[in-house]
Amino acid sequence: MAVILDARGLEKRFGAVTAASNINVSVEQGAIVGLIGSNGAGKTTFLNMVTGYLRPDAGSILFDGRDITGQKPRRITQQGICRSFQIPQLYNSMSVAENLMVGVGIVASGGRGWAASNALDGTPEQAVSRMLEQFGLAGLRHRQAGLLPEGTRKLLDIAMAMVVRPRVLLLDEPTSGVSADEKFALMDMVMAAVRAMQVTVLFVEHDMEVVERYVQRILAFYEGRIIADGPPAEVLRDVEVRRFVIGEQDPPAGDRHA
Repeated sequence: MAVILDARGLEKRFGAVTAASNINVSVEQGAIVGLIGSNGAGKTTFLNMVTGYLRPDAGSILFDGRDITGQKPRRITQQGICRSFQIPQLYNSMSVAENLMVGVGIVASGGRGWAASNALDGTPEQAVSRMLEQFGLAGLRHRQAGLLPEGTRKLLDIAMAMVVRPRVLLLDEPTSGVSADEKFALMDMVMAAVRAMQVTVLFVEHDMEVVERYVQRILAFYEGRIIADGPPAEVLRDVEVRRFVIGEQDPPAGDRHA
């Protein structure tokens, strides 16, 4: 598979705090990658640099071979990288369908117009209707977003990122605030949508059950560095990951890796 996202030598400091130290990540098209690590490890900083919310102090970010380092978030979104947030970024006074139309508007304002965009087929209204069906929100089309329960708000936030059919989707703790009974149903729906649309996904997650169930590859962050990168079974056995991410003080001797 071709590399769609390539971060090279990313550095970011906030005063004396190193939030990113020599981050090198290549992500192949169609991959589903989990980002794990304790709070402050650098996961969200990495997402923020990729999406333009933070400019790296050094290094570069290539999207499909094009340098997007330091571009504005809206411009990066228009090129095909979208994200959702830990706290859903919704327009609470607007309906579910109206929120999705906001996502459509970002692409339509990109200078090429909707019809010329490579993001969607059909009209904006048809795109919204498809996404409502895809995420099980059709019955809530006219419901005010501010009245939705947390799990449904998460779905709507992700649907807003997906309505323009991005090539890369970044999710920040998609199951945060979602009940244990709902988390797998939410992720099943999201993963079905991204696979159907052949979207590359990177998501931050603290729930190891979710990580093990859905990702093909894990990036483990600690103090601004990536300390492990590989298949879930391999990374979750890594001694540094078990100590610094999972919180085990003394991993079993048989799991210690050189």
